[in-house]
Amino acid sequence: MIKIQCEICGSEEDLYLTEIEGTRLNVCKGCAIYGKIIAPLKKEEVETPRVKIQIKNSEEDREIVHVIVPDFANKIRKSREKLGLTQEEFAKRIAEKESVVHKLETGELRPSLKLAIKLEKRLNIKLIEEYEEKHEVKSGKSPAKLTIGDLLRLRKK
Repeated sequence: MIKIQCEICGSEEDLYLTEIEGTRLNVCKGCAIYGKIIAPLKKEEVETPRVKIQIKNSEEDREIVHVIVPDFANKIRKSREKLGLTQEEFAKRIAEKESVVHKLETGELRPSLKLAIKLEKRLNIKLIEEYEEKHEVKSGKSPAKLTIGDLLRLRKK
């Protein structure tokens, strides 16, 4: 088991891959009651959808975020077709399953940053965008981090 934050409440406990209303989330045992536990998470199974690099100084907190472009599916499909490759041939070249390539091209699967980098190199396209977010630091305190649970509680009010 690995201890990272629950995607619903933010608690740092052992996490479980759980299907809640058709969505797979990494949640703690307490939040897992809202869905069906698929499996306990192991360290190598935990993936972050974006990479954050925080740069702190006395006046502001900057965060650089890497995200996958929204139209990744079309970019991947068009670039593969431009190379004249079938999904099967392309899958072999990048050492992935054909089903993964199919799901990427239909938008059913969003690539991890590691896979997106591999696709960028093989297809010579841009799939990762970098954003810089700035947050003002208030009186020396770090900004509060909201979880999905916090947002749900705010919505109920």
